[in-house]
Amino acid sequence: MPSANSVRQLLDQHGQLVMPGVYDALSAKIAARAGFEVVFITGYSLSATLLGEPDFGLLTQTEVVNAATRICSVTDTPVIVDADTGYGNAINVIRTVEDLTRAGAAGMFLEDQVWPKRCGHMKGKQVIALEEQLNKLRAAIDARKDRNFFIVARTDSRQALGLNEAITRGVAFKEAGADAVFIEAPQSKEEMKEIASRVPGPLVANMLERGVTPLMGPAELKELGYQLIVWPLAPLYSVAKTLADTYGTLRREGSTIKILDKLMSFDDFNEIVGLDDKYAADARYKS
Repeated sequence: MPSANSVRQLLDQHGQLVMPGVYDALSAKIAARAGFEVVFITGYSLSATLLGEPDFGLLTQTEVVNAATRICSVTDTPVIVDADTGYGNAINVIRTVEDLTRAGAAGMFLEDQVWPKRCGHMKGKQVIALEEQLNKLRAAIDARKDRNFFIVARTDSRQALGLNEAITRGVAFKEAGADAVFIEAPQSKEEMKEIASRVPGPLVANMLERGVTPLMGPAELKELGYQLIVWPLAPLYSVAKTLADTYGTLRREGSTIKILDKLMSFDDFNEIVGLDDKYAADARYKS
């Protein structure tokens, strides 16, 4: 389980954090080995891998908490969880915070979409009234037992109600006590710059390949005023392409002989999942 100092202290230390998307214990282990200070459980990827379905409000609270429990159990790297809308009203949000805390999560994203929600870069989003979302945000803040549980308040109102309303909500979220603000799906660098000039930070930038927001590297985003950068889907898309290529080759050729150089070795994979530790435990407790 990650230490409680996690996200806030790491952000103070580094000035900016890049958070890759993870969706299961294996992806979390690999991300941690790559050296990331924080990882992010993405609902989009979790819905795709757990259900084989799009990010369309199909995941349940229980499924997300269970995934967080599995992921937090295999890494000391702080884990922030995409908790969607909190799965109901303020009372449901309280339970979500308590369950994620018990799971070992270091924080959560909480958004203002009407349920069932959908991916932030999909069309047709709707948002609840600002005051209702503020009540849910206050409930989340009150429910955390440790102030180091990092709460990111997200609004999807840019698409639904326009940039000015999104900025208004971002300011209100920060005033209500959110640790960071995430205005989803700005459509240009100019919009991102305006958000950063009017909304107190830390601010989240969501870098989704071929989404509606321009892709930028950490240096440019830092210059614009963004301290938390999420790359939620690149790992999933990379894995999906590799699976499609591997299955395609196996179907056509009947073997993987031609693509061995593209596969991780047996020994390297076993090292990631900790096979030597299991051998050692097995030897220790044999009669």
